Amino acid sequence: MLAADGATERREEGVVRASIEVVVVPVTDVDRAKRFYVEQLGWTADHDASPTPDIRFVQVTPPGSGCSIAFGTGLSEMAPGSLKAVMAVVDDADAARQELLDAGVDASPVDEQGWGRFVTFADPDGNRWTLQQLPHRG
Repeated sequence: MLAADGATERREEGVVRASIEVVVVPVTDVDRAKRFYVEQLGWTADHDASPTPDIRFVQVTPPGSGCSIAFGTGLSEMAPGSLKAVMAVVDDADAARQELLDAGVDASPVDEQGWGRFVTFADPDGNRWTLQQLPHRG
């Protein structure tokens, strides 16, 4: 099987290879969410389209990420604020926390664990994000 980059892709029998590219985030106010993610967090606004009167699709991507988030109207049956377990990896938990605070986002103190250093924050609807600084591997 050829991969998107033209390289030969190995596929084990019965195993579907998949790449997570978009996570849908349930929100109540699409414009407020877009301001939060784009203006406060500095994420890139990739799309904002309404293909039908019942659907609005907004997609934003954190700098350097291969995975985007999408929110809007008519996209999900999840209750706004119900997403509580999205984790993203950062190089420096202290710097990430400070950037959040500087942007006016309430962020937890850095939580030191044996498997990493963690900072949590929430969007205006209460969808909770965790930022993880991986432990040094040596």
